Amino acid sequence: MRSDISEAREALLSAIAALPLRGKVKLMEVCGTHTMAIARSGIKSMLPENVQLLSGPGCPVCVTPAAVMDAVLALSSEPGIILASYGDMLRVPGSVRGDSLQRRRALGARVEIVYSPVDAVELAKRNPDKEVVFLGVGFETTAPGTAAAVLTAQSEGVKNFSVWSMLKTVEPALRALLASDGFDVQGFLCPGHVASIIGAQGFEFLPRGYGMPAVVAGFEPADILLSVYMLLRQIAYDKPALENEYTRAVAPDGNALARRVLAECFVPRRGMWRGLGAIEASGLALRDELAAFDAEKKLGICIPAQATPTPCRCGDVICGRLDARKCPLFGRVCTPEDPVGPCMVSSEGACAAAYKYGGI
Repeated sequence: MRSDISEAREALLSAIAALPLRGKVKLMEVCGTHTMAIARSGIKSMLPENVQLLSGPGCPVCVTPAAVMDAVLALSSEPGIILASYGDMLRVPGSVRGDSLQRRRALGARVEIVYSPVDAVELAKRNPDKEVVFLGVGFETTAPGTAAAVLTAQSEGVKNFSVWSMLKTVEPALRALLASDGFDVQGFLCPGHVASIIGAQGFEFLPRGYGMPAVVAGFEPADILLSVYMLLRQIAYDKPALENEYTRAVAPDGNALARRVLAECFVPRRGMWRGLGAIEASGLALRDELAAFDAEKKLGICIPAQATPTPCRCGDVICGRLDARKCPLFGRVCTPEDPVGPCMVSSEGACAAAYKYGGI
């Protein structure tokens, strides 16, 4: 079996090398799971020198701006509040280095790690005298679970549960990237997890509107390598299209039930992105009829207009403007043990991947 895999890999690499590519080609993945899979498998080192893989804004924790984290940290210190969050968020610093939910918890704040949004609803049931606020971070992949938690709390009459929705959608961010000055990418590896919800057709706008090659990719090394070949083939023969490599998990129209739940609970709103700023209709807010579960409305949360400037270059890294290893802080001032920014914290961050797996 192992020799079969090696033979398939070598055949793909030979096919890539044989493509009539002209000049340097840059491809971007926009999924944190892809970031780590590419780094772990060493795919970058296998490709021709003129093919470069870049990490885009696909890590949910990484795209959360410092100003939002400052507001999260402020809320954590309010009496009567329990924050429920996925583990990655606990070590993300705000604009003050070293200040994080992990630090606030050590100082007495109630911050609980949960593994699903519904766990936060259960936490609220066990603490009826506290307001449990779930930090809803993620893209279309995790948004249905957050919606399900809200509907569960509503049906069970859990009044001390709310969601701070930092949820985002991928398409507006990619459009913003494509419209940004100096953006230099020739093709996108599209996130298979997101596509499993919105459907492969959710990325049709890339070739149709921008002439940009796009391939929905799975997560095994073989998936990624095949997807890279499919992208490079489009580029070599100047035939931009949307192709779905991840057919075993992604249907053309996605998951109808998940999309229905999303539409039932959320409406688009302006989203704040690290590195990209404010993007219209890129965030998800709870509908007005669910305002009782909207932490921002319920608690009067105010996000600072801007955070204190920091030397963190995560915004440049996730927009493809800077290789993580070329950041002046990388591995010197900024390490996983003492991170300056979220890209070094998150298990899906480009800086963490580069640090953990070395010369990628």
